[in-house]
Amino acid sequence: MKAINLEKLLPEDIPEGERILWHGRPNWILLLRRAYRADFVAGYFAVLAIWNALDASSVGAEASAMAAARTLAIGVAALALLALLAWASARTALFVITSRRVVMKIGVALQVFYNLPFSQIQNAAVRVENDGSGEVTLRLAPGKRIGYLNLWPFARPFRFADPEPALRGLTNAARVGEILGRALVAAANERGEAFTTVSETSATATETPVETGDAVAA
Repeated sequence: MKAINLEKLLPEDIPEGERILWHGRPNWILLLRRAYRADFVAGYFAVLAIWNALDASSVGAEASAMAAARTLAIGVAALALLALLAWASARTALFVITSRRVVMKIGVALQVFYNLPFSQIQNAAVRVENDGSGEVTLRLAPGKRIGYLNLWPFARPFRFADPEPALRGLTNAARVGEILGRALVAAANERGEAFTTVSETSATATETPVETGDAVAA
């Protein structure tokens, strides 16, 4: 059985009895802002432009304007490069949740598939922002380590010693986390094990609205 062109998107057929529960790609703008830190980069160059303008103001208004313009031009070029990287990363990535595993297809120049059976996932967490977007991170069982650089930008930030794969750039993170949580619990029950459902953190104390659709915007 195949679904969503699995002959092209996954390294093998979905085994009999396994179902596709959700699939989607990250939103490149969300990836740009939160994985590639575009907001920070823009702010840095804005402050630097003001600093350079003030430093050159002693020479004259024209010199001050030129200094600010040069700095802003470099900043725009840097942001354009980051935008291209974010778009390419999102365009070539695919996340799939089945009834038995999570599959991550990532990589721009060299695409890699990571098949993560539920039995290898120790814990999962959802981070939801004010607008409902966010990410789902996976803590792997001991001995199932994947290199941070191999995962980046689809890794939980700053977890270098024990990298956690992350479904980043989701426009409906709560919904994806709910689907994954139910699947993890169901799979654990089949194995006769206990599993703590997906935990959720939010940027606000109020409940984050959940979108009704299952697809992530490409």
